[in-house]
Amino acid sequence: MEAVLLVQIVQTLRRGEIGLDIVAALSMGSALAVGETLAAAVVALMYAGGQFLEAFAQARARRELRGLLGRVPRTATRLVGPTAETVLVEAIRPGDRLMIRRGDAVPVDGNVEAGEALLDQSSLTGEPLPVRIPKDGAAMSGSVNVGEAFVLGTRLPAAESTYAGIVRLVDQAEASKAPMSRLADRYSLGFLGLTLTFAGAAYALSQDVVRSVAVLVVATPCPLILAVPVALVAGVSRSAGLGVLVKGAAPLEALARIRSVVMDKTGTLTEGRPGLLEVRPEGSVTEAELLRLAASAEQGSTHPMAAAIVAAARERGLPLVAPIGISEVPGHGLCADVEGRTVCVGSRRFVAGCLNDRPGALRHDPEPASVEDVDVCVAIDGRIAGSLVMMDLVRPAAGALLTRLRALGIRRIVLATGDRRAVAEAVGSRLGLDAVKADLTPTAKVDAVKAARGDGPVMMVGDGVNDAPALAAADVGVAMGARGAAASSEVADVVLVGDDLARLADGMEIAIGARRLAVQSVVAGIGLSTTGMIAATFGYLPPLQGALLQEAIDVAVVMNALRAAMLKPASWR
Repeated sequence: MEAVLLVQIVQTLRRGEIGLDIVAALSMGSALAVGETLAAAVVALMYAGGQFLEAFAQARARRELRGLLGRVPRTATRLVGPTAETVLVEAIRPGDRLMIRRGDAVPVDGNVEAGEALLDQSSLTGEPLPVRIPKDGAAMSGSVNVGEAFVLGTRLPAAESTYAGIVRLVDQAEASKAPMSRLADRYSLGFLGLTLTFAGAAYALSQDVVRSVAVLVVATPCPLILAVPVALVAGVSRSAGLGVLVKGAAPLEALARIRSVVMDKTGTLTEGRPGLLEVRPEGSVTEAELLRLAASAEQGSTHPMAAAIVAAARERGLPLVAPIGISEVPGHGLCADVEGRTVCVGSRRFVAGCLNDRPGALRHDPEPASVEDVDVCVAIDGRIAGSLVMMDLVRPAAGALLTRLRALGIRRIVLATGDRRAVAEAVGSRLGLDAVKADLTPTAKVDAVKAARGDGPVMMVGDGVNDAPALAAADVGVAMGARGAAASSEVADVVLVGDDLARLADGMEIAIGARRLAVQSVVAGIGLSTTGMIAATFGYLPPLQGALLQEAIDVAVVMNALRAAMLKPASWR
């Protein structure tokens, strides 16, 4: 063991580093030199056992990451006309139709084309209950079908799917070394000097070299060597189990120290797509009838606003009919015949233009919507029947997330968006943000991140390609992985696998807990070791008993650090 340790030390010194293993080598070598062979054997056992415990702890802590890798599907059942064929996942192309049977893992991202899917997404998002995906709903690769078979229409090739991106992130996460571990190496020379000072004092007091050996034996700094990486890697693994992929121990430790947050708006704090906020009927028409006729007509359009209106009507269970005689001006509106009635849906200017040839038909403009809303007018049989208020809806979990972030020590939350100032300020006011910065270019978002550093380490949260520079500039970049751009996920330090914003606070809680356990283990371990060194200096702790004491300290701190693998955020308690 001594020879192996010396080889490791020489290799470390050649790289220009002074590791804490030098103290372990000194304690073993000096114990052997003075005939304390049993103490030397205990130190060797302690060192080898410590390395084993570290390997065991990290292997246990990475079980969620290994679980992800173990669920990679190799083949899939592709439907070609009336026949089914088994193909390699790599051969799947966008537009293919796949049969996903009970127990199958979804191999690529896609939409449910036939049937209804009941998917276990626990390995991706941490959601413990199966999620029901309706027809046309999105299914993430890596989730497992626990219901009846369904047909999946693929959207991406396997190499670009959510699951493939997760596997790449796992590889990055496992290759990281904790910053506190680097800090331990950086100050190892000082610790070595302190140990030699105690050893020299012991000899000066007693003229007994054995007493100095006892100091060296007790000083073996395994708590600092083992506890930090074990706790942080366990935290990385635990976060992955909750759907928060942290790319290694360094970002996890940084995540625990965040004091300022810069957030994008569209797709992050808001849904990133239009939604129906309110139905405003006029005259004798009811809300349900107004929405039903408008949605029936909008079935003839591919505009995102039209799709949102149709989706809102279907969510309310309204019976839609097929429109005929559709006349559309793309981006402005359309007119169609619905059940023998002429229905026009679109902007106020478009609807006014449609009614110009009917004097008195346009009685007045509908009530203006607020600055962040879009007002869609609806006319039926030549008269204004009401309006539909559309907006980019704030995520339901956004308010609760910001409250949790402040409870975790975040001092300042800033909205940074390229959207119009009026829209951004409306969202900022609604959520109680500390500052709003609008009309920003990607470069200006980077400047916003740098400016926020005055309040402490900064976390940037975004989802688009335009957010990628700011994510890279922040101390911790967080990407929304479900609908986010690939570029943002690549440069981010943390990726939220699902579309649940609350996972961000969960990840921060795990990071803070893991760092707390790491520091707790180090302080307790080094404190006990220092106490033992003092006792050995004054002759109260012989080499053998010192070695046994240090062994017990090492086991205790590693087991304490391993508790990070069992941390639970407040939302899961």
